[in-house]
Amino acid sequence: MCCPSATLTVWTSAWLSGAAAPDDVLDALLAWGEAHEIVAADAESATTFGLPLAGDYPVTPVQLLAALRARQSAGAQLVLPVPGDVRGLGGGGRFTEAALRAGEAMLLPSLGSGLVPEPIAEGLVRWSMYKVDSPATAGYVGLAEAEHALTDAIRDSAGALKALDIASDRPGVRAELSAWHKARPKLEWPPGTPGRALRVLQRAEEVGAIIALAQADDPGGALSASAAARRADALRPLGEAVRVARFAAVNEAVRLLTEHDRQP
Repeated sequence: MCCPSATLTVWTSAWLSGAAAPDDVLDALLAWGEAHEIVAADAESATTFGLPLAGDYPVTPVQLLAALRARQSAGAQLVLPVPGDVRGLGGGGRFTEAALRAGEAMLLPSLGSGLVPEPIAEGLVRWSMYKVDSPATAGYVGLAEAEHALTDAIRDSAGALKALDIASDRPGVRAELSAWHKARPKLEWPPGTPGRALRVLQRAEEVGAIIALAQADDPGGALSASAAARRADALRPLGEAVRVARFAAVNEAVRLLTEHDRQP
């Protein structure tokens, strides 16, 4: 799914490049919670960015943006780590552990830091700033490559599920998909966000909805443990392709928004 870190990554980069106002960043974050607070997870981050340590009174995203401007951040990158794919996390440490738990983070490569979100109450998201032990970029996956991989994964997973006889066309699936999409946050993206990146994100979101319904499609626990395991195995490559497509689309959008700012 698109996630809080994707929203903050794109809008913060747009703001740093002059393509958005601070209020635009704050408004975009409202899709994920009515309130967002910022703390530092370690003493070095607290000193570097002028943030309170966890346990002290937090600050708002306004102070975060001011700190990024003061530190002349060169932009942000999205990371969507899972065990076995920790690109951008810098090789270990508390940031890596927190990002893996969350499954997402915003990386600030030029500052050797990263932000990890955590929902802590209804409508409240806490962002913790971490020093990244071994600063690294999130890497690059081309949009064409990610889109092609998603297409292949859709085809292969459909064939595998059909062969296992566990893909059902149950009545009401269209209504369920519609309800799933309506329940998702309504996201806005900055002006100038490349259309192809948005199309890849949209396709990944649609496939993500299908995965969510397929994983839940076991009324009354009718599937045996072995059948459920086979279905999970069949869906895993598709889920991975969706994750990589989101990673590629968001970071390509950031790259192009930032490059536009550097053009004479």
